[in-house]
Amino acid sequence: MARRRPGAPTLEEVAAHAGVGRGTVSRVINNAAGVKESTRRAVQRAIEELEYVPNLAARSLAGQRADAVALVLTEPDWRQFAEPFFSEIVRSLGDALADTGMQLMLTLVRSETERQRFLEYARGGRVDGALLMSVHADDRLPDMLAEARLPTVLLGRRSGDEYVSYVDADNVGGARNAVSHLLKQGRTAIATITGPLDMYVAQCRLRGYQEALALAGLKTSRSWVAESDFSEESGRRAMVELLERHPEIDAVLAASDTTAAGALGALRAAGRRVPEDVAVIGFDDFPLAQRTEPRLTTVRQPLEQMGRAMIRLLLEEMEEESVAWRHVILRTELVVRESS
Repeated sequence: MARRRPGAPTLEEVAAHAGVGRGTVSRVINNAAGVKESTRRAVQRAIEELEYVPNLAARSLAGQRADAVALVLTEPDWRQFAEPFFSEIVRSLGDALADTGMQLMLTLVRSETERQRFLEYARGGRVDGALLMSVHADDRLPDMLAEARLPTVLLGRRSGDEYVSYVDADNVGGARNAVSHLLKQGRTAIATITGPLDMYVAQCRLRGYQEALALAGLKTSRSWVAESDFSEESGRRAMVELLERHPEIDAVLAASDTTAAGALGALRAAGRRVPEDVAVIGFDDFPLAQRTEPRLTTVRQPLEQMGRAMIRLLLEEMEEESVAWRHVILRTELVVRESS
């Protein structure tokens, strides 16, 4: 897939628009010294008026590396940064970068202002690539970085039609296997607590739940689904809501281990035994899953491999621009413990 928009302006057109030479435009883009302020402003105005996107790939080929990678977090809710998934992924990314000599820079992009600020920062050549986490369906930042030709890899994806390079887990298959496990145990009143449904990962886990029930000949209903934001408190609230709707519930699939921990607390408060009365399965296999009471059955995501795959794809894009986007989906594994 082509990375530059059809008809996008060239460096030469920007230079002509600003009334300067091509080299001057290049120096302004790279924040080089020796350019008069009035000239710099004229070039920046021309870039804005023509909506010029600098070719960062050419800068890399010239050997002008920043030796830095930005880890961009687009989740507006600060609470999410305290969740185990964040720390586990950051650790795996740091380990994968350890031998490259490159720095991992944490960047928060939670508003349109911050989005534009980071885009300009990246256009200035201050990072060699970007890794994006917690990207919601309507986020334009991956498209903006692709147009800027900055090597970019997403953790997860915005939709099934994602074209920017990404690494993801088999969320549909993982959820389907978890529900199949519950069905084999004779559970028939199975609910699910999803993640935010404007995120593709949550949609996929919901689809896996629905597919497993459909394969077993069981009807699915929206009343058996409660949405959370992957946090423990939202899992507790969702479980309370499900118990009110369906007191007969005998199993629940939660979209994360943290959410499942909240569900366990709500079941305990309601006097329901786990797994005797209600079986519970989480998703991720964080260390938390072995500290709950009872220990949590969960769908293991290969977080270490996911982090390493993200770095591998990013380095490949930095070294050689390809006509194809790179997409990697890794297998999940059901880890059975005492909660089911």
